[in-house]
Amino acid sequence: MKRLFVTCCLLLAAPGAAAQEMRATAILPLWDNTSAPHSNGLGAEPAVANGRPSLTTRAELYLYAPDPTVDKRMAVVICPGGGYRHLSMENEGARMAEWFAANGYTAAVLRYRMPNGRPEVPLEDAERALRTMMGLEAGATGFTADRVGIVGSSAGGHLAAMASNLADPKPAFAILFYPVITGDASKRHKGSFDNLLGEARTEEQTRRYSLENRVTEQTPPTLLLLADDDRTVPSVNSTRYYEALKAHGVPASMHIYPAGGHGFGMRDTFPWKAQWQAAVLDWLGRLDTNRQPTTKP
Repeated sequence: MKRLFVTCCLLLAAPGAAAQEMRATAILPLWDNTSAPHSNGLGAEPAVANGRPSLTTRAELYLYAPDPTVDKRMAVVICPGGGYRHLSMENEGARMAEWFAANGYTAAVLRYRMPNGRPEVPLEDAERALRTMMGLEAGATGFTADRVGIVGSSAGGHLAAMASNLADPKPAFAILFYPVITGDASKRHKGSFDNLLGEARTEEQTRRYSLENRVTEQTPPTLLLLADDDRTVPSVNSTRYYEALKAHGVPASMHIYPAGGHGFGMRDTFPWKAQWQAAVLDWLGRLDTNRQPTTKP
């Protein structure tokens, strides 16, 4: 299968690229504040610290080819977390993409722009990434798939859930790790909502981006994974979303592990890493094969 080696070689030399991002088969620029429909109003990006880009102003896809011996002809767009301020590109991005690719799924880590109070900005990045992996936008020849889902962790889980309900077209499925969902003052992750909507947001804005309120019958099948002792994003974020999915007849499953806190991602120290990985592969294998593909005929 032809891959984007030329694009990869050109971009690997780009200044400021984090070392862990360079393991991708190819890197595809999507757009930046000057070429995207909306700007987040931020200036030059700060230097990358600890492999975590912050206050990002350009969107890129880091593409990982699947193991050809087990290619499932499916793809995932991966949205790392970071409170809508920075991106956990290693633990919730590159390492996760490598794992999906090793199990036969094309993986695309989305380096999305921070909202800076403009929630349409990361959403349009996620939508563009989905359309690209579906073959509806140019650039990812050799990586597109018949079914494209979305994976997100923490604030990236909020973005994945936004795309599940507000994007056009929607992903075929969603896998959410300890996602930020609700803006309810007693249950929210304050920093994520402050960065997403601004501290002066209205109650209507908070309600609109509390994603348990946005689920419909058209929301894709969703798998949620989290730890019961999460002190950063309370587990009720996931349970509210699960309840909304079930209320609208959307196929959904949820795995709550006894401990592990927030942000476990691909960490080997998480006691139930093997269990969540088995659960994800089992759930993906059980997805209804009669659902329509998300690419053009």
